[in-house]
Amino acid sequence: MGKKIYVVRHCQAKGQEVEAELTDEGVKQASKLVEFFSKIKVDRIISSPYRRAMDSVGPLAKEKDLSIEMDDRLSERVLSTQFFTDWREKLKATFDDLDIEYPGGESSRQAMSRGLEVIQELSEGEQVILATHGGLTSLILKSFQPNFRFEDWENLTNPDVYLLDYQDENPKVISLWK
Repeated sequence: MGKKIYVVRHCQAKGQEVEAELTDEGVKQASKLVEFFSKIKVDRIISSPYRRAMDSVGPLAKEKDLSIEMDDRLSERVLSTQFFTDWREKLKATFDDLDIEYPGGESSRQAMSRGLEVIQELSEGEQVILATHGGLTSLILKSFQPNFRFEDWENLTNPDVYLLDYQDENPKVISLWK
């Protein structure tokens, strides 16, 4: 039996800061995640340490009687520490060239690598939720679906849920959140 990994993008938040809280709508969305996963077996929940990710899966962890394991490797990808007025164009370029690295940031390949490290460490047969962010979610998906583009990142929702269903080496990627 292969492992099943649910990559969950956090619910709607008030900002991008590490301590950004969920909005009122985001709190409601976190409750919808509880309902969504109610009939799905979950062995572990691993989250980015960012508050919005932790708060998105907090109610679910409580319902499933699981602790949330924090992993810095699930933190949001930092494009750059510099402000760019054309940040969207710069981000788009990183979907085509995975090695572009802006000052103070990390390349798509670097961020993708740390996200994949978490996945590779999971045991056969486990069913795990990874709570993370839009940037890292899109890079994890791109690693399995190389045609995942900037436009696909733009279409991610808060929250969003993708299943990586491992029946062999290469998982089937399934969008679950409607």
